[in-house]
Amino acid sequence: MRSLLMALLMALLLAQAGAAGAAEWAGYEKLDRAQVLSRLAGATAAAPADFYARNLSGLDLASIDFKGANLGAAVLNGSKLQHANLAGCNLTVSFGEGADFSGANLSGAMMFSMQLKGANLAGANLAGARFIGDLSRARLRGANLAGLQGAADMKNQSMGLMRASFASADLRDANLAGADLKRADFSFADLRGAKLMNANLAGAEFASADLRGADLSGADLRGAELIDTRFADAVLTGARFEGASWRGVQGMENAAARGALAVPESLR
Repeated sequence: MRSLLMALLMALLLAQAGAAGAAEWAGYEKLDRAQVLSRLAGATAAAPADFYARNLSGLDLASIDFKGANLGAAVLNGSKLQHANLAGCNLTVSFGEGADFSGANLSGAMMFSMQLKGANLAGANLAGARFIGDLSRARLRGANLAGLQGAADMKNQSMGLMRASFASADLRDANLAGADLKRADFSFADLRGAKLMNANLAGAEFASADLRGADLSGADLRGAELIDTRFADAVLTGARFEGASWRGVQGMENAAARGALAVPESLR
């Protein structure tokens, strides 16, 4: 019951924030860079800075240490956060569309229902973060998402499927080893050279995704949607594909699939 109430609350916050966006985030206190730095100056690990529902959009916050701050429901759209330290920060129901997080440290961050459409996270560290939200069209080339917790929680789906979306994202050479991305959306994503070893990708959608040269050894792709997916030169050693949907798949004849389970004979 508690988890369901939390999901309902977050959906309500998103609806309110979306309506505010049409009115330039009315009701969200707008802060400037000096105010952000002032609040962080007095922050401690025991009493982190609170930016809940504050508008930090369009600010230059590059290389700033946020010291585990509370950025829940905060607006970071278009902000510059290159190499910022956001490790362990709460970014639940926050907005970072078009923001630049390249090289930023987001390890262990809580990013539930976060909106990052079109954001730049190239080379960013999201290892061990909890992410359910929108990273469609985001740039994640070379990013570290090892151990990312992004599986859809089917116990909180009364209002529709909430899942991690990487649709049309650039994930070339990204590290997703050991990530839990069950039911994630990778439609049209560029995953060339990505490291997905032992990742949980059960039920994930890979329609028109490019997995050429990716390493999926030991990955769980049971029930995955593999439609027009490209696998040339991919490593699929020991991967599991039971119940996966195969249609228009390309390049399997050039993939290393030794020990892979439930690969159709016609594709070997």
